[in-house]
Amino acid sequence: MDDLTLPPESASAPPPEADSIPADAATFLAGAGWAGAEIAPLAGDASFRRYFRVSGARGKAMLMDAPPPHEDPRPFLRAARWLDENAMRAPRILAEDAERGFVLLEDFGEVRMREYLDAWPDDETAIYKAAVDALVALHRLPPGPFTSYALAEYLREAKLFTEWYCPAQGLEVDSAGYAAAWEEALSPLLARQRPGVTVLRDYHAENIMLLGGLADQGLLDFQDALVGHPAYDLVSLLQDARRDVSEGLEARMIAYYLERTGLSADDFTADYARLGAQRNAKIVGIFVRLWRRDGKARYLSLIPRVWQALERDLAHPALAPVAAWFDANVPAHLRDPAGILGGEFGA
Repeated sequence: MDDLTLPPESASAPPPEADSIPADAATFLAGAGWAGAEIAPLAGDASFRRYFRVSGARGKAMLMDAPPPHEDPRPFLRAARWLDENAMRAPRILAEDAERGFVLLEDFGEVRMREYLDAWPDDETAIYKAAVDALVALHRLPPGPFTSYALAEYLREAKLFTEWYCPAQGLEVDSAGYAAAWEEALSPLLARQRPGVTVLRDYHAENIMLLGGLADQGLLDFQDALVGHPAYDLVSLLQDARRDVSEGLEARMIAYYLERTGLSADDFTADYARLGAQRNAKIVGIFVRLWRRDGKARYLSLIPRVWQALERDLAHPALAPVAAWFDANVPAHLRDPAGILGGEFGA
């Protein structure tokens, strides 16, 4: 249920009303043994993929409506089955009709990591340790049947910054130099992501469900999984675009991950900074795209948090070529998180 990996074509037609029940949902549910069940819409994000809570004689379940041609539930089904087969806690598939875009899923309830921590902040370390433990378990598995996170994909994502943020700020920048700087910075980590681990790509506090005890956590939003570097999902968790994670907690969780895995601290922390900067530059671009293309202005308020993390990552020596590009192309007043939304931008 995340917008960070929305494809460009997702805005080619208006999405359905969030609370409209799909016309043939009742027929699908009846065929799955859930005839007569109530269907209640859940808050969505105006994309074509929508979710509904289903309640009936058999209990509760979640209905995903991912209608072709705008959505394709098959990547989700493939990833969910692989995770389940490997003892990772994805929602179980109860029924499916990929041609119509329907998937009936196990209901993980309503307790997300994000809201739980808002209410019970003293449990923060324990919950983040459990989330890191899940990554450790995932990274001990052979990589799943997913496409590799190649340099071309890293560069395509990083370019969202120059394609969307810079024009929104009225900046004329050296786009070729930007791509070259990223290629120089990212190339050293490519050898360390072989054979690679499964990367969920949006592993953060709004996509982790608490299913009982603090350590019983369920995974959501993994349909865009790739095979890549073990630092990527740790960055996603600890440099969360939607929730403040203190630098102290971030450092402790990186150390905890390294302790559990035995990876080289120097190489890993450099690659963590590389992928943090790449991911955060991508997110800034995507949030502006969501505003300018899709009319979702609420994402602009998240940019200062992402920018602060980006600046911390750029300070690492491994990002020297990219940091030099930012120094030459992005004026200081647009690098101050307090002033990023000033002027015409965000109006």
